[in-house]
Amino acid sequence: MNEVVDCPRCGELYMSNAFREVCPKCSRSEEEMYQKAYTFLRKRENRAATLERIVEISGATEEMIHRWVKKGRLQAAQFPNLGYPCDRCGTIIQKGKMCNSCVDEFENDLKILEREQEFDRARKEQHQQTYHGRRKD
Repeated sequence: MNEVVDCPRCGELYMSNAFREVCPKCSRSEEEMYQKAYTFLRKRENRAATLERIVEISGATEEMIHRWVKKGRLQAAQFPNLGYPCDRCGTIIQKGKMCNSCVDEFENDLKILEREQEFDRARKEQHQQTYHGRRKD
């Protein structure tokens, strides 16, 4: 459901929706910056440009460029110096949500947790043994 919110860039009120994070005026401005960045990067000699150079040429912020790469508007495969921050540690990556080292650490933590749970389960099973005695009739 749409609601009236303040634009995070200019503070103007607008009806929010799933497609825009800013007001229509700022959205147009961002689109112009995107077009400048994309036009600059399309030239073969600029494909390896640094993030700072793209910011300088387009007027966009680093966060905007990261968002464009993350959404796939700028293909990291075509522009090797572009990427976006890992959701966990902030290292620049070109695909996924986390860098390889964070994924490895996460998987190791899961393995440790699984081993601890298996150990606890085995320990509980040992303590729940039932002993049967003979009845005297």
